[in-house]
Amino acid sequence: MRGLQRLMALMAIVGALAACASLDAIGGLLGNQLAFTAPQLQGYLDKRFPRDYEKLGGLVTLTVLHPRLSIPQGSHRLRLDFDVGFGTLGRGSATPAGHFAVASGLRFEPRTLGLHLDQPTLESVDVPTLGGAMNGTGRELINRWLADYARDEPVYKFDDSLVQRLGARRIGATTIDNGLVVVHLDH
Repeated sequence: MRGLQRLMALMAIVGALAACASLDAIGGLLGNQLAFTAPQLQGYLDKRFPRDYEKLGGLVTLTVLHPRLSIPQGSHRLRLDFDVGFGTLGRGSATPAGHFAVASGLRFEPRTLGLHLDQPTLESVDVPTLGGAMNGTGRELINRWLADYARDEPVYKFDDSLVQRLGARRIGATTIDNGLVVVHLDH
């Protein structure tokens, strides 16, 4: 009898661990919220970059490479660092020519079922090939890309499994607290 109880307890623990493993893709479903870690978002970004963006009618190509996402301690905004390459007629853009950093909140976008940058700000730009400082054209190019990216591209996209688990629940506010991205759920 005692052996049967231990076996049942062991099976319950294994079942719980299996259920937790399946939650990895969605962070933690904790009552009325979803929680995501920076490494979960980083994993999604790693699959989406490098990316080329043609600007100014194809005269310039902006290549954004090597995204690095972090949530600074005590901050309510995440930080994204990117390497950037600029290509013009005759010069490729796949080689990093510099670096820029963005700070941003996040918002849920129903159109893409993803988390998008919310009110991103360009924090720093360093392009040694241009003498270290970014000229107005280069800064405008990055700001245009940033606005397009925030509007169209998720930093993290909910997978079909997560959407199914959410069912009829509505997505409320998205906050960044204690090193986690927290998506609050409404009923």
